[in-house]
Amino acid sequence: MSTLQAEHVYKVFGRRPGDAAAAVRALRSGAGRDELRADGTTAAVIDASFRVEPGEIFVVMGLSGSGKSTLLRMLNGLLEPTEGRILFDGQDLTSLSRRELRHVRSTKISMVFQHFALFPHRSVLENAAYGLEVQGVAREERLRRAAEALELCGLAGWEASWPDELSGGMQQRVGLARALATDADLLLMDESFSALDPLIRRDMQDQLLELQQRLKKTIVFITHDLNEAMRLGDGIAVMRDGRIVQQGTAEDILTRPADDYVASFIQDVDRSRVLTADAVMTDPVAGSCACGCPSVTADTPIADLCAVSARVPHAVAVTDEAGVVVGSVPQDRLVAFIGDEDRAPVRCAEVAA
Repeated sequence: MSTLQAEHVYKVFGRRPGDAAAAVRALRSGAGRDELRADGTTAAVIDASFRVEPGEIFVVMGLSGSGKSTLLRMLNGLLEPTEGRILFDGQDLTSLSRRELRHVRSTKISMVFQHFALFPHRSVLENAAYGLEVQGVAREERLRRAAEALELCGLAGWEASWPDELSGGMQQRVGLARALATDADLLLMDESFSALDPLIRRDMQDQLLELQQRLKKTIVFITHDLNEAMRLGDGIAVMRDGRIVQQGTAEDILTRPADDYVASFIQDVDRSRVLTADAVMTDPVAGSCACGCPSVTADTPIADLCAVSARVPHAVAVTDEAGVVVGSVPQDRLVAFIGDEDRAPVRCAEVAA
């Protein structure tokens, strides 16, 4: 399993040789992005640092122009950082020759694009096998592995079909299968579901989470959709104007926004659908589970916790997987956390009455 790390990465586009390096020095001295733009220099990514652990889905989110897609393209060497390092599997990708970098991209890193990028003149099976063809894998072996990847993605039986016979969601599954067939350690997904209808998009998110449970890939997922980021990300980085302005879990970002920008970004998120009981629980309360009332586990969504809280006359007990009480959620704490009396669970005294 391989760790991905970015260390103080900059990407600056300038008109003349030397402009980019000079711009980095200016940025380090406190110059703003707009100042550089006035001189004809664009700072796309500014001092980005993060670490993605093996088997983690790391989501980079931000609005258009925030620098997230430029950052992704530096992670697989499609763009060279102006300064900084990208390390993966113990290798500094920024120090590799073009030939070495091509080898890494064909064997260790796979990309899933927004617009499918399927070959219309190739069958579904041949599209899924394309990455293995680039690697030089023998035809029989690559078709076998491609068929296995298609089955993983729910496309068994569609191998002989053509891309234009598939729905948008199915075409994106082919793109995902192509990435998985190479057995790459790192998957880079650039707005991969944003071209899909909302229901299909939700299905693809489910598919990705299900596959991740089985395959434990290291994934960097780019999106501008906050709900998608909160649903998929083990870790999340929020970008604005080329900088990462906050990193953390969904809980971190929703409960402790780093600044007004992040706070405004998350204001329309339904916390009860994203956060879980461990975000609101406090120390166990004596007697909170003594009468055999229902309890919840730490990963219970807040929305479900509200339903339980409405049925018990005391704090709800929170247990671990073994059933041991590890915390509790008093109703007044839950009401305050939700921040909306109208959406709070009704009090148990009222229910009993």
